[in-house]
Amino acid sequence: MPKHKLTLSVQYADERLKKTITTTLLRRWVQAALFAPAQLTLRFVGSEEGRDLNRDYRGKDYATNVLTFAYTEDEDSEVTEADIIFCTDVLEKEAAEQKKSVEEHTAHLVVHGVLHAQGYDHEDDEEADEMEALETEILAGLGYGNPYAAR
Repeated sequence: MPKHKLTLSVQYADERLKKTITTTLLRRWVQAALFAPAQLTLRFVGSEEGRDLNRDYRGKDYATNVLTFAYTEDEDSEVTEADIIFCTDVLEKEAAEQKKSVEEHTAHLVVHGVLHAQGYDHEDDEEADEMEALETEILAGLGYGNPYAAR
C-alpha cells in the first residue's frame, strides 16, 4: 500500500506514555490507516481534559478512550485534517481489562481514530462491521492481533 503524505503533530499533555508510545510508532500506525494525505494532531491527555472534551463536544460527562475531531471528512477533501485525543487513564485501564499491552491497545485506538478522521463510523451494524474489518486488517499488517477477538 502506498504511503500518503502525512503532517503529524504529537502532543503529550499527559506524559506517561511519551517514552513508550513514541512519535515513530505513532507515525507508523497512522500511515498504515491512511487512504489519503493527512494533517493530524494526536494528543494524549489525562482524565480531566478527556472528560471536559467529551462533555463539551459530545454531551457525555466522562472520559473516553479516543475522541476524533475531523475537520474534513467528505470525499472531496484532498487532505484529511483532524485532531485525535487519547485519554491515557482510560487507555491504560482498558488495556489491563482486555489483557492487552498498552502498545497494542494504543495501536488499535490510533487506527480507529484515523479511520474516523477519514469518515468511517460505526453508528449502525453495517458501518461497524466495515470499520472493524478494516481495523483488524490494518492491525494484522502491523503485526497485532484482532482487537475484537475474545481473550
